[in-house]
Amino acid sequence: MDSQAHEALRLLIAAYEEHLAAILARRGDADVAVDDAYDSLADAFDRYEAVLDVEYGETLPMLLDDLEMEDAGDGEGDEEDEDDDGLDPHAGEDEDALDDDLDDFQLR
Repeated sequence: MDSQAHEALRLLIAAYEEHLAAILARRGDADVAVDDAYDSLADAFDRYEAVLDVEYGETLPMLLDDLEMEDAGDGEGDEEDEDDDGLDPHAGEDEDALDDDLDDFQLR
């Protein structure tokens, strides 16, 4: 039985291939096909990560640059959330907390 994650991954790989094909066939700096392929790739990435989160409680070790989408959606300009350091939630722990985890599980 194929999971939704397998299907989302297949669509993500196809979106990467379409993006590369659009880049290789680019007809100038403002080629709409490249922009459309970029948007499709970003959507496929978001879908794949969402499915991973729902099915397995996992995330990916990379983030999309959402500045364009955030600026378009909130009308706030380039203000950044000071709490958002751009890291994956798995990378949000500080070294002291990680050291405590190692001590708790006697991994040293």
